[in-house]
Amino acid sequence: MKNLAPAISPPSGIGDNKPANQAVLDWVHEVELLTKPENVFWCDGSDREHQYLLQEAVRQNVLIKLNDQKAPRSYLHRSNPNDVARVEQFTFICTPSKEEAGPTNNWSEPAETYSKLHGLLKGAMRGRTLFVVPYIMGPPDSPLTKVGFEITDSIYVVLSMRIMTRMGAIAVKRLGHDPAAEWNRGVHSLLDVDPARRFICHFPQDNTIISVGSGYGGNVLLSKKCLALRIGSYLARKQGWMAEHMLILGVESPEGKKHYVAAAFPSACGKTNFAMLIPPKHFAGWKVTTVGDDIAWMQIRDGRLFAVNPENGYFGVVPGTNYKSNPNAMKSIAHDSLYTNVALTDDGDVWWEGKDPDGSGPKHAIDWRGNDWTPDSKEKAAHPNSRFTAPVRNNPVLDPDFEKGQGVPISAIIFGGRRSNTMPLVFQSFDWKHGVYLGATMASETTAAATGAVGQVRRDPMAMLPFCGYNLGDYFRHWLAVGKRLTNPPLIFNVNWFRKGEGGKFLWPGFGDNMRVLKWIIDRCEGSNGALKSPIGWLPGLHDLDLVELDLDHKSVDELLEIDHEDWKKELAEHKTFFDSLGGVVPQELTKQREQLAARFAE
Repeated sequence: MKNLAPAISPPSGIGDNKPANQAVLDWVHEVELLTKPENVFWCDGSDREHQYLLQEAVRQNVLIKLNDQKAPRSYLHRSNPNDVARVEQFTFICTPSKEEAGPTNNWSEPAETYSKLHGLLKGAMRGRTLFVVPYIMGPPDSPLTKVGFEITDSIYVVLSMRIMTRMGAIAVKRLGHDPAAEWNRGVHSLLDVDPARRFICHFPQDNTIISVGSGYGGNVLLSKKCLALRIGSYLARKQGWMAEHMLILGVESPEGKKHYVAAAFPSACGKTNFAMLIPPKHFAGWKVTTVGDDIAWMQIRDGRLFAVNPENGYFGVVPGTNYKSNPNAMKSIAHDSLYTNVALTDDGDVWWEGKDPDGSGPKHAIDWRGNDWTPDSKEKAAHPNSRFTAPVRNNPVLDPDFEKGQGVPISAIIFGGRRSNTMPLVFQSFDWKHGVYLGATMASETTAAATGAVGQVRRDPMAMLPFCGYNLGDYFRHWLAVGKRLTNPPLIFNVNWFRKGEGGKFLWPGFGDNMRVLKWIIDRCEGSNGALKSPIGWLPGLHDLDLVELDLDHKSVDELLEIDHEDWKKELAEHKTFFDSLGGVVPQELTKQREQLAARFAE
């Protein structure tokens, strides 16, 4: 079994940087007594430590070093074939009452859960190294920034956390000596990577996460979905800010006018692509920059929402990423990156389906499971949910204000899912409450990013269904309450890049051409009148979207913006079914929004 090779003692000065905070020392000691590791390694995030850990990971066969000419300073990791995606069915919110977790979360009673997890962790690190990973989420000087410590027995997790967070001494300094300071406790152990003993448990009241039995990113990089969203959303409601599953991008006109936009799309719906969008030639002089591709923490200042990206890296889906679909992502993962579950070519490079837009590819490779692969193989070379982990600094269009502790002002919020019908290309809500309703009823056809059936329409409010750390009804109330505190709220939009026409072909080219939709959104933020009122919101008229140099006929544009009353009748019925399924937690304001929407269709 991988990851179990006994550790070599590190050179002096590596792995022994203990923090001075007594609360941290006591907690690590407790976990050490429980898990019985061979040794304890205190991470400091230094380059020297990083080089040592990379060498160790290669020695233990946890990582394969790639060809330095093809992928400089980059490595390949293969996870267990039973452990390749987030596992929502094994993800628990452990609050004192089931009501606090709400109807959409798996709930587990805290004391019982601690007892079960401690049973699994007893002696679990025998013969292994216990790594202590201090990290912060958020820019070093942001009032929103949170400190976390993750204990793990996976060297892959340590190396990934160094990319995904600001890790090491910076976190120890931020925490300081006060034993009563707020920080997140995270414990992770691979155990024996058995799905029957795989649990990702969150204790919001204790600011604690325990994850066992998995080695896959989303389940074990406890900074990411676990702290930044599940625990983060709970803390945000309590503390009066917002933790959202949203990308943040900057868009600057040739005249130098700049807006920031946040957008919530479910996994594998083009978030990273949109965050790194390259405008088509027709939009010469326009610039799009990335603040974040996955998570936004937002606070209210001067009546406006200001957002920071708490992360320091990208953990993105690889298949389909290429120099045509997302050149900036390709540049971001060209060096100093970790790849998980992609194929290895004979010359030591990585490959995945869709890497070559022309359909070419290697004649032979080693697939993600470690088996020989050729173009005739029945299995895919890379897993559909294979991933890259890359530092934000690699992104050629990283926004200059990425590190700004105060955050960037948000002009618009966009919701969007993968829908082959019903939802038009873009429309704008009438006001904040209506916008919250759009977010609350948002749906998407499922993809490989989560375990389960692919292609079913599932409601995913604000793209937070798998990530909201408390009752969804209270989460909607929090959104409505935030709206009341905003004097200059962002405008709210809904987009759908995935509508299909007859024959099942996508009607919209997507990718860089999404700039055309973004441009209309920015126009609306600037107060332009280019919109038509419809029952569902403000729609662009035929001439409000800049479609110059786009090979798209009038019929397709009509179809993209069409509101089919029969489809919407079904959609409204599904909204009601969804709200009813939540068992009475949905705020009255949103039920009223649904009634008003139905009434507008009846007019």
